[in-house]
Amino acid sequence: MAARNVMKGKTGDWLAVIGLEIHAQIASHSKLFSGSKVKFMAPPNQLVSFFDAALPGTLPVLNKYCVEASILTALALSCRINKKSLFDRKHYFYADMPAGYQITQQRKPIASNGHLLFNVYDDVKREKPRRHRVNIKQIQLEQDSGKSLHDDEKQQTLVDLNRAGVGLMELVTEPDMSNGKEAAAFVQELQTILERIGTCNGKMAEGALRVDANISVNKPGEPHGVRTEVKNINSVRFVKNAIEYEIRRQIDVLESGGTVVMETRSLDDTGCTIPMRDKEVVQDYRFMPEPNLPPLVLYDDTTINSTICQEKAINVDTLRRRMPELPEDQRQRLTEDYGITYSNAVKLVNEEGLADLFEQLCTASSRKETKRLMNWCLIDILKCLHQRNLTVKQSPIPVEKLSDIFSSLQSGEISAKSAQKLLELLFDGDSRSVSEIMDVENLRQITSEEEVLKFCTEAVNEEPDLVEVYQSRNKKVINKLMGIVQVKSKGRIEPQLARRIMEELLERRRRR
Repeated sequence: MAARNVMKGKTGDWLAVIGLEIHAQIASHSKLFSGSKVKFMAPPNQLVSFFDAALPGTLPVLNKYCVEASILTALALSCRINKKSLFDRKHYFYADMPAGYQITQQRKPIASNGHLLFNVYDDVKREKPRRHRVNIKQIQLEQDSGKSLHDDEKQQTLVDLNRAGVGLMELVTEPDMSNGKEAAAFVQELQTILERIGTCNGKMAEGALRVDANISVNKPGEPHGVRTEVKNINSVRFVKNAIEYEIRRQIDVLESGGTVVMETRSLDDTGCTIPMRDKEVVQDYRFMPEPNLPPLVLYDDTTINSTICQEKAINVDTLRRRMPELPEDQRQRLTEDYGITYSNAVKLVNEEGLADLFEQLCTASSRKETKRLMNWCLIDILKCLHQRNLTVKQSPIPVEKLSDIFSSLQSGEISAKSAQKLLELLFDGDSRSVSEIMDVENLRQITSEEEVLKFCTEAVNEEPDLVEVYQSRNKKVINKLMGIVQVKSKGRIEPQLARRIMEELLERRRRR
């Protein structure tokens, strides 16, 4: 057992065993079994069909897009697609489940036996991460429940059924993780994949991706311990923190002579896991076949034929051909095609849409400037986006204008400071061309030696003390003089040209 997986306790070494159950909301405009719309933060109970409210006599109609999304997800995770899957009723009684059961896939899910290879950074200073594999037990389609809103002040619970019936993919992993870092890295990579293939937006803060973690600890060589479940973890950071807290809590309980209870826990605001309900008695969900839905049958190129309705049938091979480049494939290709480090490729790919933008901008720039362009994307462009809470896809600046800015920066026509000013103006809605903004806002770089000499002379005349320090062989003081020159020119002077002229000016004065 690798040393990184062993946790030290007062009584010796411990191992943790972790498996995840992840509910990913399918990025569909309508629900899994009804035509009701799906919209985050809609007014309560405004997106509810008769079927969602479980009115008698209403029947489910399967959403074809949700099926295709689950197949794409399964393909991206190297799963075996079951050409015939079944729907079941899972019975439980909550106020936000009006039918008294959930339609899911218990006996034969749509996909199984997959895996995900991903990177784990044990040390943030390491350039190369280690690779870890987690096996996927199954992926199943199911409907979401509604949402209960508890009002403690009025001591009442309100129910919002907008979410009832929304399509979910439940991904169940094997217990192949041993610490919080591995689990968090798995969730982050899964989130990136789902966003890339467009089957889930991955927004954990909105509940589009919800994680349940099953955790147990045991001594090396001993059987797995009693497991607890931490429900509804809603961020990658909280996945890591919740699991690490729960591992340490279980170790402390066992080392103090106590017993770990099989229970469901939640993560509170302080970062601690707290009991929700015990699981000592296995709940009987009374699974039964869903009588109103036939088996879900899928096809491929070898089984589909002219006797089958092509519009209604789902061809797995057609979906396979639609699969975009997956994140890890793109990371590897970026390092090979553009000569950037793997860690920078990770940064580009993990920011949705940024790697594609980088490649589009690369087509119009010199290969010698690839590293500079990469840094410009990762620092300057991302800074403007994050300040405005925008994603790359929501950027108001066309690629052509971004290319014009970088070309001007690359040629020395504008300085880095002026390029940043251009970005800020365009992000804030300036509709003028890049060239027009440069002219009107006086952003073009000063390259005339005569003008540069004028600014340098003014700085030298105003700072005789700094000149004296320079002449006493402390040449580092030139940096302060250069700063004064840049302030006077509003950052428009080309730095190398200004430094050469400043050095020549100071040397001439020293020789007098």
